[in-house]
Amino acid sequence: MGRKSIKENKNIYFRCREEAGLTRAQASELMGYVSESRIDKIENDRTTVQSDDIVAMAAAYKKPELYNYYCTHECRIGQETVAEIQPANLSELSLSIFNTLNTLNSQKQRLLEIAEDGTISEDEMNDFNAIQESLNKISATVESLKLWVNQAIMNGDIKS
Repeated sequence: MGRKSIKENKNIYFRCREEAGLTRAQASELMGYVSESRIDKIENDRTTVQSDDIVAMAAAYKKPELYNYYCTHECRIGQETVAEIQPANLSELSLSIFNTLNTLNSQKQRLLEIAEDGTISEDEMNDFNAIQESLNKISATVESLKLWVNQAIMNGDIKS
């Protein structure tokens, strides 16, 4: 393996490759169609990373969190529609899901009341926003759980 870079402010793609213990040449070989020079340009912010690059990097570096990073930081559509998620362990994720489900269970009747007439009145808006926040939290937690599963599969900890 070549020398480890002493560059400061490495971007996420640079850090993930180094964490995988790969040189650019080794990474390029694993990715097949992404050249060593393209990796260099991506890592040094001299070119725009493409979704196909991310798919190859995530597999080669065993870093499925690159998908979410790309969607929330590089993709215009993803920036508008995808929540940024952070890796967490299984027990934290499980507790978060059950806690949020309990909160939603208590909000269920209120949502039915709000939805009954097909409109959200001004006096219902605060309750509706709280329900929406709970739904967003469970959605983000589910995405984090999917990330945990993908990482476990890539690491060989579980079989798909």
